Amino acid sequence: MRRIAPLAESLRPRSLDDVVGQDHLVGASAPLRQLAESHSLKSLILWGPAGTGKTTMARLVAEAAGLHFVTLSAVSSGVKDVREVIELSRQRLAEHGARTCLFIDEVHRFNKSQQDLLLPVTESGEVVLIGATTENPYFEVNAALLSRTTLWRLKPHTRESLTLLVERGLAARGATIDGDALDVLVQSAEGDGRGVLTTLDVALVLASSHENVVTLADVGAARDGRIIHQSQDSHYDQVSAFIKSIRGSDPDAALFWLVTLLEAGESARFIARRLVILASEDIGIADGNALLTAESAARAVEFVGLPEARLTLAHATIRLALSPKSNSVTSALGAVTSAIRAGASTEVPAHLRDGHYRSASDFGHGVGYAYPHDFPGNWVEQRYLPDGIARGFFEPSAQPGESRLVENWRSIQEGIQGPPVE
Repeated sequence: MRRIAPLAESLRPRSLDDVVGQDHLVGASAPLRQLAESHSLKSLILWGPAGTGKTTMARLVAEAAGLHFVTLSAVSSGVKDVREVIELSRQRLAEHGARTCLFIDEVHRFNKSQQDLLLPVTESGEVVLIGATTENPYFEVNAALLSRTTLWRLKPHTRESLTLLVERGLAARGATIDGDALDVLVQSAEGDGRGVLTTLDVALVLASSHENVVTLADVGAARDGRIIHQSQDSHYDQVSAFIKSIRGSDPDAALFWLVTLLEAGESARFIARRLVILASEDIGIADGNALLTAESAARAVEFVGLPEARLTLAHATIRLALSPKSNSVTSALGAVTSAIRAGASTEVPAHLRDGHYRSASDFGHGVGYAYPHDFPGNWVEQRYLPDGIARGFFEPSAQPGESRLVENWRSIQEGIQGPPVE
């Protein structure tokens, strides 16, 4: 049966020692493992991307905690199903003294009334709830349920952990893999352990016709042909060319390198992150919409995924390439960081200190603070830097968008109170 089952299923960990890529949670002496093995497991939410092992981890920690494991999917289960599980769990506890772990996959898909059903039993401890979600639970899970659970975040698989999974898969099938095929297989997985094994499973079938050696062509065919081989050096060179083309305001070149990276299997998340960084590093306040564009693209990548997210990434790439450029934010951040690391005073002036607590004024805290909104133009001459620290960290560029903000800032100061305090 294990030979017939998909590779990802046949390699599913049988114990916490077999889990790959989540040592911060279930490695030796890790907190979640300690709670499970000491039979002190409480209701919790597992939050992480697809393919990081949430379902498997839930089952294994429940087993380690000595709990009866029951699973429901929020996609196909309703209020009736939840009530039945709760009732059976109470019977099991009363008759056998055995507690139940209820695992709900995609718990964020439960509506409020369904989630509310879980509140009494999680609060009483009659049932240990483990909910799994790929979505931010602070937005998608009821606050009342969150307050009764602890939140544990799973990390996307690293290159090292994905390589280990591939090696296990190859050993299970008695096969090997070419170095370039391994590089592309791991790189294109985007941190998804199940995904890398699914692709490998197909590639292994193709490799059976040539001595069970998985080649780059096998990996490419398993991924619907979307592959261009690149070495590690060329990968970083292409990323560099992509960023520098946007910085250099060349939309054609930027788009060319974007597609080169995507066709080579580069992670859409990786590209989106680089666009967000670039928006602040190379554009900044010269175009206030640049960061919004990049951040929206990053969210869209998570929402729609590839291949449709190629459109979003192309949209953001062209928009950022056409934006006015300024590194004033980068330079200002560097100047302040250097000053602080060189020993600049970070003592807060007395008038800026918190003055809301009793007796604060006895220490001079908050005394003399001028509330800007009480003055014309919502500005008043006042010192905000520590004593001995001069201005001059932020040097604006001459880009029109940035200049307009700076000119407005200066005109308010000079027109109302004279030159700003140095």
